[in-house]
Amino acid sequence: MDDDLPDLTTPTDLTGDLDDAGAYRPTIRTQADLERLWRVLMRPLGFAETSLWAMLLDADDRPLPVLTEITDLAHLPDPGETRSMAAFLGDLVAEHVPGGRVALLRTRPGRGRARPEDLAWAAALHTALAGAGVPAHVLHLATDDQVLPLPLDALPVSA
Repeated sequence: MDDDLPDLTTPTDLTGDLDDAGAYRPTIRTQADLERLWRVLMRPLGFAETSLWAMLLDADDRPLPVLTEITDLAHLPDPGETRSMAAFLGDLVAEHVPGGRVALLRTRPGRGRARPEDLAWAAALHTALAGAGVPAHVLHLATDDQVLPLPLDALPVSA
């Protein structure tokens, strides 16, 4: 399912400018920029189910104004499923943002820090995207009370 990004007329502390259609498009140069953008896009926090959100960023580090939500995810990642997702995301990057990359956010109900299944999904997606040659930012997690990055050094060793 695709959802239009909310109008970012108040860009908080993100830098960027207006595109040809007059929409604000922030520039995402760092992990901190991406975390701030996910915080803006996912407010108010609170999720009824687990989803994976994909955002495409062009070669100038600016997100396209569309998010893709992937639902009905298994409790733990399946290697075939994550390889299929990586191939799908690679096709989207190649078609819509050549030279760009993908940013992913896992959302789930509940509070607190990353759980083992969150880290397993991050590790599996990182491995699948790297194996498919898909450039990607650090995966982020949003729960009912916070948004946080899941950097490579926090992932299980198998990643």
